[in-house]
Amino acid sequence: MGSNQKVAVFGAYGHTGRFVVSELLDRGFTPVLAGRDADRLNALTALHPGLGIRPVLMDDPASLDRALDDAVAVINCAGPFAATAAPVIEAVLRAGVPYVDVAAEVEAVVDTFTHFTDRARTVGTAIVPAMAFFGGLGDLLATAALGDWSSADEVFIAYALSSWHPTAGSRATSQVSRQRRNGRRPVHVSGRLEYRTSQAPTGRWSFPPPIGDQDVLTEFTTADSVTIPRHLAVPSIHTCMTVGAVKDVLAPDTPLPKPVDGRGRSDQTFLVEVAVRSGDTERRAVARGQDIYAVSAPLAVEAVRRLLDGQGRLAGVASPGEMFDARDFLRSLSPHITVEFDAAPPGDGSRPADQLP
Repeated sequence: MGSNQKVAVFGAYGHTGRFVVSELLDRGFTPVLAGRDADRLNALTALHPGLGIRPVLMDDPASLDRALDDAVAVINCAGPFAATAAPVIEAVLRAGVPYVDVAAEVEAVVDTFTHFTDRARTVGTAIVPAMAFFGGLGDLLATAALGDWSSADEVFIAYALSSWHPTAGSRATSQVSRQRRNGRRPVHVSGRLEYRTSQAPTGRWSFPPPIGDQDVLTEFTTADSVTIPRHLAVPSIHTCMTVGAVKDVLAPDTPLPKPVDGRGRSDQTFLVEVAVRSGDTERRAVARGQDIYAVSAPLAVEAVRRLLDGQGRLAGVASPGEMFDARDFLRSLSPHITVEFDAAPPGDGSRPADQLP
């Protein structure tokens, strides 16, 4: 497994960061607890005695370099990523170690691809942004569903969350994203992101049992609309989210996630359905699990493990489905995520797309 290799976790004391630290320990890695708040880092050591802490200042390259000392990889969980991704990646390029983050901010993920792709390729460093529930999971599902198709006409990603109690970090990053795009909505159409000012439309989506037909907010764009087109020839990406979950995340008084088991997960459940259409045929992939924040930990840690084991396909900035074997990666996430694909093997027996929801 990890063989006690050190992995630096930025934002280790945050909600998702704590899940990442626990997942690393479960897999035999030694997390290095890094972050901007020394008091919160010290408090975290009460739960994990013996782990080293490394306070950092994002505008101090020397402190970032010290945080990476002896680390073989970095997982960045410190949002807003508009403020943290670039300085941490700069330190990663200096250190020459792999980088993974759990960014859900559409604009921050775009920035990583825009500003670091060429430099990371030149240095030979693997950088995988949005290796989390939003961005990573949808990209892996779409890549797996595509199979041997070289392109597709459309990708549909439908999210069904039983509830959505946002963390403080989620609220902060969402606010930064809204400010950066002046309240406009990003939508991936005609091969690019467009920004719209109109109200997002609503519709219905027929989810697999037991969820069934649900009211959804369409054009609920997530980081998947950045990661997928980086490596898949898909001109249109349609995303939707169950209306109840949208109401939860937008309400100012929705409480924080409440742990209900020994791993600290909430009782929230999720189902993500991806439908890929090419001409008159379509393929689907479905993922089910519990707690969208907790499940980001095995996604990120599995990515680090594969990069360290030489299973990354290329150097530079890459989407999860571009960097890894998507089907094999998804299957490795059991029992955290249950994945179902169309019964027909890739390239054989795709069923007709009578009418996608």
